[in-house]
Amino acid sequence: MSKNQSLADLLQQAQQLTTDLQTGGELPRVHRNLQQIAEAGQRLLEKTSGFPDESVDVKASILLGSRGFDVPKLTQKLDSLNAAKTLEPIEPVVETDIEGFLRNEHENTLVTVIEQSRRLTFDEAERHLWRSMEGEWQLEKERILNSLLGPGPDLMEVPSEPEVRRSSPLSLQGRSALDAVGMAYAREVYVRNESVLDGHPHSLVTAFYDISRNFVDKNIAECWTLVKTLLDVPILPPDAYKHRSSSPSIQQQFVAQSRSYLETRYRTYIQETVYGSLSLAQLGGVPGTYQLVRSYLNLKQAAMIPDLEDGLVDDQPVWAMVFYCMRCGNLDDALTAVSKASAAPSCVELAHCLQEYKNSDNLRLSPSSEAKFQVSYKRLMKSCKDPFKRAVHCVLGHCDVMNNHPDVCVKTDDYMWLKLCQLNFDTTKGSHHSPGTGDQLTLTQLQHQLLEEYGEEHFNAHQQPYLYFQVLMLTIQFEAAIDFMWRVQQLKTHAVHFAIALYDQNLLNLTNSTQAQILVSVPEGVHQLNFPRMVISYTRRFALTDPREALQYFYLLKGLRGPHSEDLFSSCISDLVTESREFEMLLGKVEDDGTRKPGCVDKFKDDTQDVIEFVATKAEQKGLYEDAIRLYDLAKKHNKVLEILNRLLSQVVSSPCVPHTDRDRLQSLAVHIAERYRSHPHTASGRASHTFFLLLDTMQFFDHYHAKRWNEALEVMKQLRLLPLQPGETVEQKVTAFQAYDDEVRQCFPDILLATMSILYNEYKQTSYSTPRPGTPRQDGGQEARKNHLRQLARALITFAGMIPYQMPGDTNARLVQMDVLMG
Repeated sequence: MSKNQSLADLLQQAQQLTTDLQTGGELPRVHRNLQQIAEAGQRLLEKTSGFPDESVDVKASILLGSRGFDVPKLTQKLDSLNAAKTLEPIEPVVETDIEGFLRNEHENTLVTVIEQSRRLTFDEAERHLWRSMEGEWQLEKERILNSLLGPGPDLMEVPSEPEVRRSSPLSLQGRSALDAVGMAYAREVYVRNESVLDGHPHSLVTAFYDISRNFVDKNIAECWTLVKTLLDVPILPPDAYKHRSSSPSIQQQFVAQSRSYLETRYRTYIQETVYGSLSLAQLGGVPGTYQLVRSYLNLKQAAMIPDLEDGLVDDQPVWAMVFYCMRCGNLDDALTAVSKASAAPSCVELAHCLQEYKNSDNLRLSPSSEAKFQVSYKRLMKSCKDPFKRAVHCVLGHCDVMNNHPDVCVKTDDYMWLKLCQLNFDTTKGSHHSPGTGDQLTLTQLQHQLLEEYGEEHFNAHQQPYLYFQVLMLTIQFEAAIDFMWRVQQLKTHAVHFAIALYDQNLLNLTNSTQAQILVSVPEGVHQLNFPRMVISYTRRFALTDPREALQYFYLLKGLRGPHSEDLFSSCISDLVTESREFEMLLGKVEDDGTRKPGCVDKFKDDTQDVIEFVATKAEQKGLYEDAIRLYDLAKKHNKVLEILNRLLSQVVSSPCVPHTDRDRLQSLAVHIAERYRSHPHTASGRASHTFFLLLDTMQFFDHYHAKRWNEALEVMKQLRLLPLQPGETVEQKVTAFQAYDDEVRQCFPDILLATMSILYNEYKQTSYSTPRPGTPRQDGGQEARKNHLRQLARALITFAGMIPYQMPGDTNARLVQMDVLMG
């Protein structure tokens, strides 16, 4: 068949043959049934498979050899494969064949161990996968729950031009997610951190109390007054939170402050009531509590109350005067009222007890006096109808604790004061106390009664949140009070700052896990607060718009540990940097001369290097490799910078350079780092540096290649000396050099080989198709020499690709051989 014969000619000949058959020419038509066709096929098969013709092997070798396959070598490799040794079952042996038996047992043992190891490996991988997924899901759930706790409308506002107690360099300009109240709190947190870093004491409670007086809602200011009063105690041990539920002395200190707050508040209430109606109150005499109480009873017309006993003093019932003086916290005036009623025997007896009560250190009668007082109360006071007299005796004698005295204690504050006065802090001394008889009330019992038995519904807490918060705070249930306020949407900002103030004084009992609920109950009625979770949840509201303020709050968590024993301060900075993308502002910046410009973290005078390295490690674990590169560069971990950068560059080195792609972004980052590392000292290893600069040069080669600048690309590749392209370089030398490269460079070789071979092929085509100018003689000798040189380089590349110990992708060798054949 002629080489120039076209497909159209072949089609015409085939149609002619069909026409000849149908017209009954010289060739007879053959009709066979299926059985005859099968027999003929079997005979042809026996002829062709019996003795293969050597010409068939030659033709096969030529065909496959043109595509780069060595048929004899492949045949030897296929013959050497024996799957029976690994897949065939072990044959049974005769019982007397000891050698065969041991061989089978040895092979059985190996197979069993391999199978068991494989199964254990898969099981362990699956368990690790599920643990990782559960951990990620737990973090994601926490993130979702925290995101649902978004900012709500705050009822308390600061006036437009409040009086600022201290100046602060915090930037308050621009759009912020913090309202005026939140910004006022943040300013004080900043001042506190600055004072702590400078080694000066600073009271957050006092600072928060001062700014709360500017709030429109005075209930919050009253709550801060309560907290300030509670914490106005002698110096507590650093671990006071551990002893709040077990140390009677610490409990007494707090309860005394709670009573003091209630008494001061009630005296203020009486004073405001009297001053509001001075004409009716008839205030006069020596200024003091005694005259205020007398005037207050004038307004209440206490003398008209029936069933009052033991007469009047200054025209007022004696027991009412005594009770209200005690209620205002003035025992001297109460003693004065009793002394003026000396005609009544019960008043004379009470005067001695009240004097002893006043002079005691803990406002408590001696065991013997209290025992007599309780016996007298049970004998006489049960029949007494004077509500004030009964209340005074219950306070002095710590008796009849089940009686709430509703005629006298008409408000929650009155009830709380009465119960706090009746508390018993020592159940081990004194036979006059009988546990379990109902004649004593401990702080634990009162706490359980208010929190568990009465609860939020009894106090209508959602309608009166400030009242219930104060009830819990007065009974030293700090964690439960803060948790309740945290659950009121419009009070979240205040709740977290109450927690901060108490945590700053080491008075919060914290949970062991930062992933627990906000409030956790533990045995013996003790509660724990998840303070870190509160702070982190609160800062999520403004972390993106006010990262500096969020950083100040995170500093409060320094020293606390996360679920993986990491420092929460560093962990929160990592999340803040990742989400806000404010690398330079928070962590600083590496200048062109290699020095680091400080960031906000440096103000905390901490080991900034460790913090930045921790953030970089977290970014790398999350797969944020470009962020990790910048952070490791900030931390001066140059070897780690090049390690990650080499891994990323090797994945995109052969891609076209298109703007705004991963390759373009990585190349810009790599060039910037390379220029600085070339001109300034760095701590990276020589091997990592060599790989890094080699990958950068390889990217330059591919930039020329994709731009079809063949000569420039080939010149770069020759200078890199990766392939046998230079005179005097042997393939064996380059194969040996290949083994010394890092994996990041090795995995680029398939693309390098294909690109280089493509350049050689294009050069070959240009040389073949080039024609001399008209009138110039042909120089076939030079053209052929050029083509022979290109073919030699191509064959060297083919040989190099076959000798390097690296598994090429499936079609790499085929494409190399194809271009070599086209050149040859």
